[in-house]
Amino acid sequence: MTRTATPAPPAVRPYQHYVYAYPHKTAYRPLRPEQASLRALWAEEPKDSLSLYFHIPFCEVRCGFCNLFTRIGAPGGLATAYLDALERQAVAVREALGDGARFAAAAFGGGTPTFLEAAELERLCDLAEHGLGADLTGIPFSVEASPATATADRLAVLAGRGTTRLSLGVQSFVDAEARTAVRPQRRTDVEAALARVRDAGIPVLNIDLIYGIEGQTEESWRRSLDAALAWQPEELYLYPLYVRPLTGLGRRHGTSPGGDAAWDAQRLRLYRHGRDHLLARGYEQVSMRMFRRADAPATGGEDYACQTDGMVGLGCGARSYTSALHYSFDYAVDMHRIRGIIDAYTARGTGDFRHADFGWWMSAEEARRRHLLQSLLQAEGLRVADYTTRFGTAPGDDFAAELARFRARGWLDDSAAPELLRLTPEGLAHSDALGPELFSAAVRQRMAAYEPK
Repeated sequence: MTRTATPAPPAVRPYQHYVYAYPHKTAYRPLRPEQASLRALWAEEPKDSLSLYFHIPFCEVRCGFCNLFTRIGAPGGLATAYLDALERQAVAVREALGDGARFAAAAFGGGTPTFLEAAELERLCDLAEHGLGADLTGIPFSVEASPATATADRLAVLAGRGTTRLSLGVQSFVDAEARTAVRPQRRTDVEAALARVRDAGIPVLNIDLIYGIEGQTEESWRRSLDAALAWQPEELYLYPLYVRPLTGLGRRHGTSPGGDAAWDAQRLRLYRHGRDHLLARGYEQVSMRMFRRADAPATGGEDYACQTDGMVGLGCGARSYTSALHYSFDYAVDMHRIRGIIDAYTARGTGDFRHADFGWWMSAEEARRRHLLQSLLQAEGLRVADYTTRFGTAPGDDFAAELARFRARGWLDDSAAPELLRLTPEGLAHSDALGPELFSAAVRQRMAAYEPK
């Protein structure tokens, strides 16, 4: 009798979706003002250890891979108008939080916060401190920058106001690769910016690099890694390149710069090479993307606290998280649509900021998913006792099918203690496949129905 061989399960594509927050903004939907009053949303929330985030949506250029909420330039006094609107929003947020609010961490992101001039950065810091009561010199304080905007005067402001971490988006030290990614920069300018950052004395330097650029090889990837390592950064983030709709590369290549399978293989090969290169040079892996130097100073703000809410976001691209609702303003990728959203934001009065516009109501089941997902994607894993203390159940009971599937693929570390759920190195390598598999059916449906704009 002839036996029919059981077909092998299809290979899992390793690069599906970068999960930095759950659920993604494409799952958010419009809210009615009467159901989303900020004062009501924050009334019963713990407010003694909040995180503050300011979003600055301006960049000097828009990189070919960028699908973030950002626009090129700020013509006609737009930066001033935006800061004015931030000030009005801060009044509404401070009213909603009340007098007992205390901030334990702060960050400026974007966009490129250092697109702002030095005096404008001073104003932004004043707004955080005097407008919202955040003691920037006494808490972890992180700022994102680009080489072109990391000027000495801006860095002096940030260092003087207590910045503990500066993240510099370099992406590649190879000029040809930077051009291919539609990121116009020269290595000499990048090196000069890094020298200025080190001269400013900010305790933690992070350098962002990207792998998977068309034409990139292990040798050219290693050249970028070694160029970054020469500056002994306390942190390095290694990002796989994604090509999304409505981006410069998306318009040029569609969904990928080559065949999907070949590109996946290239990115996975480069990831492993980069990971092993950094581990051999004294860096510890924190997540698929994040690596920290073993002797780096601990500022307390190295990575997000994925199990907690209490995120207070200001600016038209910022998110805020309460236990009941994740909320933001409208979201877009298309540059013309983004400009319209920014213009509408700057036209708001204080009263228009007293309610949330778009959001996702968090159920208990979704809170469990979020805790498992974002904890599991960290190299240290999920402590089962922490999960049980918070939810009263065990992750193995709540997500038995998903965990069994991950275990069968070799993604879960069975040598870890029973009280710890932790990914294997191969599981970490497939974080961008594992994360999306934990999305709920409701979130998937919302994201699938979202129309890019």
